[in-house]
Amino acid sequence: MPGFHQTSSTIAIAGHPLHAMSVAFPIALTFCTFGADLFYWWTGDGFWARAALWAAGMAFLIGVAAAFTGTLELLFVPGIRARAAAWTHAGIAVVLLSILGTNWGYRLYGYEDAVLPYGILLSGFSVVMVGATGWHGGRLVFDYHLGTSDTGN
Repeated sequence: MPGFHQTSSTIAIAGHPLHAMSVAFPIALTFCTFGADLFYWWTGDGFWARAALWAAGMAFLIGVAAAFTGTLELLFVPGIRARAAAWTHAGIAVVLLSILGTNWGYRLYGYEDAVLPYGILLSGFSVVMVGATGWHGGRLVFDYHLGTSDTGN
């Protein structure tokens, strides 16, 4: 298959893949949303509901940017595009983004009322989906060396 072994990142700055750099923020913010929901449930303090609103929104928005860079890698690097595992990772990531967007949208008008029960359920499911997406993405990088750079090897 032509280009099957062309797997180095093309969407990079100085050899550092943008997708790998950008996914850390949505992952962390997804966990922050769930944590803030748990603290709101525990304390009843509106600060935590407001913090969850902001964390959910930024997880979604930065996640869209990370998805954009990942999509560019998927489309422009033949060795990534040729592997079914990359498409699986992309599919799960799209579902995750849908959940993150739903979670944020649900909270926009009445963030305190949105936490229990559906906000915290969406947050918990987002954490599970981040685990699934991250596991597949990590496997692509660490096991198959997809999307990494040839610089420095």
